[in-house]
Amino acid sequence: MSITKSPIEPMEAKLVDALPKDDGWQFEPKWDGFRCIAVRRGADVALFAKSGKVLHRYFPEIVAALGDLKADNFVLDGELIVPNEQRVDFDVLQQRLHPADSRITKLSVETPALLVLFDALEVGGKALTDEPLNKRRTALDAFVKANPSPILRLSPFTLKAEEAEHWLSHGASSLDGVVAKRVDGAYQPGVRAMLKVKNIRTADCVVGGFRYGTGSKTVASLLLGLYDDAGKLHHIGFTSGLSKEDKPALTKKLEHLKGEGFTGNAPGGPSRWATERSAEWVPLKPELVVEVSYDHVSGGRFRHGTGLVRWRPDKSPKQCTLEQISPAAAAPIVGKVLAG
Repeated sequence: MSITKSPIEPMEAKLVDALPKDDGWQFEPKWDGFRCIAVRRGADVALFAKSGKVLHRYFPEIVAALGDLKADNFVLDGELIVPNEQRVDFDVLQQRLHPADSRITKLSVETPALLVLFDALEVGGKALTDEPLNKRRTALDAFVKANPSPILRLSPFTLKAEEAEHWLSHGASSLDGVVAKRVDGAYQPGVRAMLKVKNIRTADCVVGGFRYGTGSKTVASLLLGLYDDAGKLHHIGFTSGLSKEDKPALTKKLEHLKGEGFTGNAPGGPSRWATERSAEWVPLKPELVVEVSYDHVSGGRFRHGTGLVRWRPDKSPKQCTLEQISPAAAAPIVGKVLAG
């Protein structure tokens, strides 16, 4: 392998609250996968993550497919995803990052990945980064048409903000949001020259426990739970959006509710989310309900921390079920891309 370093740093996106409504923007789905710079130089193929770390070791099926293309000198920008029943499965994708070669080979067959492409940075040895996006996209479309492969997908795009809004509202199960790019913009490596809007939803959750702040006697975060059909309360994430003024009174209230806590999955169990502090929590009687905002669910849990929206004294804890965060039906645009 002669390609040891990514030839370019990916262009990045700035998080904003809403999509731009003025003209001159191209909108694309923000896929829930691993950003990937795909490079081929003659017989050598390499895949690089946004961080610059190599990905080709973990996705031999992608390397083999790119190596079989007629084109032999290119740099493409895209996203590695793993489809699962017309959805994108980030949990399964993460499992592909395994240290054992035998396991990597096995997973490449059992859960093969797709490469969704959204930009052409170099084709046939010609650099395209200074070209406007619309010309780069034309080059990308021509590249994929001339190099058909079962592992390559073209990411759809639209110039209509209302269509992009529809993706946001109907693609929650497989899309991480929507990205907006200037149609006339050049590719700016490492610069947050794009805009992104993420899917934000809310759920009512039981407060099943809490953690004190480090070296503090006041609450720092609330541990959130949802009930399954059997009535077990499972830990599904946390929220730390507590105001400094409210913490002393809230701490006293929580300390008076010490009790059973989670009856299903609990903090500190086997999980890729576990940390050294996972076991340092106080279980509570399931009496308090909070509404939280979240952007994504992975493996039945909030992937990131949540935002505290409000307390829900009007809500019964038993009404807080896992059904709230169960995967929705895949958006038509997602299913179409995955099906090829």
